[in-house]
Amino acid sequence: MKRQLGMFALCASLATASLAHEGHDHGDADKAPPIVGNQPQRLADGTVFIPKSAQRGMGVLTLKASSETVARSLELPGRVIMDPHLGGRVQAMQPGRIEPAGLHGLPAAGSRVKKGEVLAWVVPASGAIERSNQAATLADLKAGLGLAEKRLARLRDLADTVPQKEIDAAETEVLSLKGRIAAVGAGLAGREALVAPVGGVLAASNAVVGQVVEPKELIFEVIDPDSLHVEATAFDPIPLDQVASATVVVGEQVVPLSYVGAPRRLREQALPLIFENHAAGAGLALPLGQPVKVQVRLKATVQGLPLPASALVRNTANQVVVWVKTAPERFAARAVRREPLDGLRVLVTGGLQAGDRVVVQGASLIAQIR
Repeated sequence: MKRQLGMFALCASLATASLAHEGHDHGDADKAPPIVGNQPQRLADGTVFIPKSAQRGMGVLTLKASSETVARSLELPGRVIMDPHLGGRVQAMQPGRIEPAGLHGLPAAGSRVKKGEVLAWVVPASGAIERSNQAATLADLKAGLGLAEKRLARLRDLADTVPQKEIDAAETEVLSLKGRIAAVGAGLAGREALVAPVGGVLAASNAVVGQVVEPKELIFEVIDPDSLHVEATAFDPIPLDQVASATVVVGEQVVPLSYVGAPRRLREQALPLIFENHAAGAGLALPLGQPVKVQVRLKATVQGLPLPASALVRNTANQVVVWVKTAPERFAARAVRREPLDGLRVLVTGGLQAGDRVVVQGASLIAQIR
């Protein structure tokens, strides 16, 4: 009997050993890969081990993801344009030479100007033959004016015997000659005033003393410091009646924009959308022509997990991933689907669950650990 029991125990032990042979031990299947040393390292299962001391050195910060219902957004390319109501351009109407308007010289870009202020003068440029012809015409007109004035004086002395209509005709001739002399004289010595069409700040000043300019050449550009105009470009069809507002990011600040409208005409196979902001100093936040990314907010809503854009990185397969803290010293990469939100944040719509602790600072450093 004892011999039978011993044989049974031996068979049971061999059966247990055979079940655990070559990775068939299901109790060890859930164990984490072994960690060698106390340095940041990528483990065999793709997770990353980072000790607490290394996390503090890398500045790793996490945020608990929470589900929210937010307005759906689109990210469109755009650029800063001039407000057509509150901005203006100063151009020369004739060729000539630039001269300063005051004792302080020409105004520099960035200086404030008032509406109607003379910014510079353009002295007309004309050839020697043209000027000599104008001088000869002026001399003839002055001689004719002298004769007309003498004739008018004689007619006035004979007012009792001369019809009034002859006196009136002589007076009209004198006035006409004086006007012609003034016009020709202005053409010889006159200057064209370059006047600020609106009050504001000079966004551009292309004038130098003595510079020769051509007609329609842009010399000054004036903008309103309290008006920001942005033109976004939509290459794909979007529901214009669903556009609510937009935002642009200036540094680390989100600037809100209100929707103005969209022209019903394509420009280079794209539809421009106009947005504006009339807050104090908004026009000085971005220079004219600056390319920006416009986050257009629609009236429709979508549910997801808002996260800072710094939480998203790319892995070796060029997938967009976030790093989730699964244990005090372990981090796992999760591929996610995301949508734009407001320029500083993105909306994760797949690949992540509410309650996961996501790395929002230091994610790029974690992705570099091998």
